[in-house]
Amino acid sequence: MENEERCVSSSCSDWMSRMPSSFWEKPLWNIAIPGSHDTMTYCLDQQSSVLESAPKMVQMLDKLFPCIVRPCIIKWATTQENNISNQLDFGIRFLDLRIAHKIKDPNEVFYFAHGIYSLLTVKEVLSDISCWLDQHTKEVVIIALSAFDGMSLDQHRDLIQFLISTFSNKICPNHVTPSLKECWDHSYQVILSYDDSAASGQGELWPRCIYWWANTSDPNRVVSYLEERKKEEGRPEKFFAAGLNLTEDARYIVSHPCQSLQSMTLSSYSLLLNWVKQQCPGSGKTCLNIICADFVGAFSNEFSQLVIGLNQKLLKET
Repeated sequence: MENEERCVSSSCSDWMSRMPSSFWEKPLWNIAIPGSHDTMTYCLDQQSSVLESAPKMVQMLDKLFPCIVRPCIIKWATTQENNISNQLDFGIRFLDLRIAHKIKDPNEVFYFAHGIYSLLTVKEVLSDISCWLDQHTKEVVIIALSAFDGMSLDQHRDLIQFLISTFSNKICPNHVTPSLKECWDHSYQVILSYDDSAASGQGELWPRCIYWWANTSDPNRVVSYLEERKKEEGRPEKFFAAGLNLTEDARYIVSHPCQSLQSMTLSSYSLLLNWVKQQCPGSGKTCLNIICADFVGAFSNEFSQLVIGLNQKLLKET
């Protein structure tokens, strides 16, 4: 596939603009799109306390032994090592953003969170995404915002207003069937999914993006879980994501003291990517849309290249 070959040389930074014309009118939920799971965990703050929503035992241990607890959390909560611009350059077009507000923080500052808070703020990163899109005018990014730890209704309203003002005319309204052509014709570059009822009635915001998550540290069980979802339920009607991400639990962490989420993931990458090669995008019951992974820049960006390359199977049908 010509697109796949170009993707390797250009780091996939403009893969949508290079799609053959036969793809231009397909809904974006019928093509294969690479995504990053827990996109912002590359900048977790070791000086940060644990989330207020964390189990009481973890909060207590964090107060007593922060020099032990926080490095351990970072080791197992870090799912990405490349910054947001690099991920976009790698071809990632689905961003999984978990938002939080520090309850005791008097400032209206939003962070990202996974166990602990991020160094970078939401406003900094969303502004960076907007700047990146200004340089790649035919690329479309799906931004899924969720979790919203410690946020009040007024804070949701503030965040929503910032989203709308930041992306402005780039936002694809939720009544549109987004295809590349539709987005290009109207200069849409952002699809905002907001997983909270505070977004109700906001035409700029899309509902929660369904995410298939196996919740296991065993890559074979991840694969079998995704296969079961495909066969028993079938793909949802619009956007949805299949997560390749592994998940540890306390027992796994204790029994693997020398490991990290990164080492656990990379040791399983070959098996997971072999499963990706067998998938197909499209509207059929067992077809996939967004495929998400941890450490998306690993092995010379093989993950994104494989997911984008799946669209070649649609070419053969046309």
